[in-house]
Amino acid sequence: MSALSDADLTHLRGLRTAVETALEGKPEVVELSLVALLARGHLLVEDVPGVGKTTLARALSEGVGGALRRIQFTSDLLPSDVLGVSVYDQRTGEFALRRGPIFANVLLADEINRASPRTQSALLEAMNEGQVSLDGDTIALPAPFFVIATQNPQDFSGTYPLPESQLDRFLLRIHVGYPPAEVELRLLLGESAREAAAGKPVAAADPAQMVALQERVRKVKLDPALAGYIQNIAQATRTSSLLTLGVSTRGSLALAAAARARAVLRGRAYVIADDIQELAVPVLAHRVRLASARDGFAATREEEEAALRDIVARLPVPL
Repeated sequence: MSALSDADLTHLRGLRTAVETALEGKPEVVELSLVALLARGHLLVEDVPGVGKTTLARALSEGVGGALRRIQFTSDLLPSDVLGVSVYDQRTGEFALRRGPIFANVLLADEINRASPRTQSALLEAMNEGQVSLDGDTIALPAPFFVIATQNPQDFSGTYPLPESQLDRFLLRIHVGYPPAEVELRLLLGESAREAAAGKPVAAADPAQMVALQERVRKVKLDPALAGYIQNIAQATRTSSLLTLGVSTRGSLALAAAARARAVLRGRAYVIADDIQELAVPVLAHRVRLASARDGFAATREEEEAALRDIVARLPVPL
């Protein structure tokens, strides 16, 4: 792949700056979100309510020039509430498709672990296939299509934790956290850059621009030595005494895709070892199962990330 054009670099810098303005004090969260978007993945945010997840989704949708839809997941939400349903039209005597909120460029699936497993599966299958099957018809989802799913910590009551097979569908899992004290104070005083940016377009963009950038990501060079490094990380998780479930081949491919996306975001046409090291935990930690998590007790995000960080730190890094 050739170097990014000046127009591409300008667009990415503008998008990143604008999203960082909307979500003040969280540059690492913005970078990981953009990595997931560029890599054609989806983002799982495990956090408490009210820390800026909707703000992040809105800024990203404006940045790609597409539509944003939000679904509040509840225990009585049905798959048809997400995907859509065919409704009989008495005037024409035919069934007409009423599309659900999943037909958007950016979908915020709020509190996904409050929905039943059946509804969770309907969304995750659509995410994986990039299309929806309704009444025998297959309908493609808009491009780009990006899901930001939020999940309450598992010690919150009334939740249905996502099983490993469904967690594996998300490219990254992140934690937003509370804003820095000085940012929160400005929010209270109504002086934050987030408030100043409200209602303003993040970046003049067309969805086709993001699709073109996503195509460029797939062409980023990954050196065989670095591909071997990813393979070594995956293999180490499969043999570690800390884990009972290691990283699948899908997880290895996800780490490679995320590393390529980070390279593009930083203006490079090639992956370096730092890309893999920095992304290993957010890309892989939700795909493993700790040996200590037995008898129905789920490990916390912090425990999973600490175990994976320890495994990666023990491996030699290619020069």
